[in-house]
Amino acid sequence: MSGWHTIQKIRSIEKELDELGMKLAGSRFTDWTDDHGSAAVVPKDNDSLPIYHREAELFVGSIESIEIWIKGLRWARNYDTMLKISSDSARSRKEQDFRNKQLVKILKEEKEGLLGSGQ
Repeated sequence: MSGWHTIQKIRSIEKELDELGMKLAGSRFTDWTDDHGSAAVVPKDNDSLPIYHREAELFVGSIESIEIWIKGLRWARNYDTMLKISSDSARSRKEQDFRNKQLVKILKEEKEGLLGSGQ
């Protein structure tokens, strides 16, 4: 795969990952210059996929294997939706609950730090 087709495929993958709260990045553990050209899929920003650390590599592989991984991820989400196990709104609600718990934890730690320093 090379040339314009490759650019189009990467753009399509980037769009799909963005919709899922992820982005492409260089892997910290493999080199883009090696023969297989591995890329990593990571959370796209601080609000996306809050349960994962910002530097977490959710998947690492070639552009082709990332494309297949995304199809599997979409299949799993659709299956969960059909079984009424999950929905986009329920997922968003649970992610916000997690963010709220993290914020409360941070605020408690800051308060304890201030009280412990005699202020």
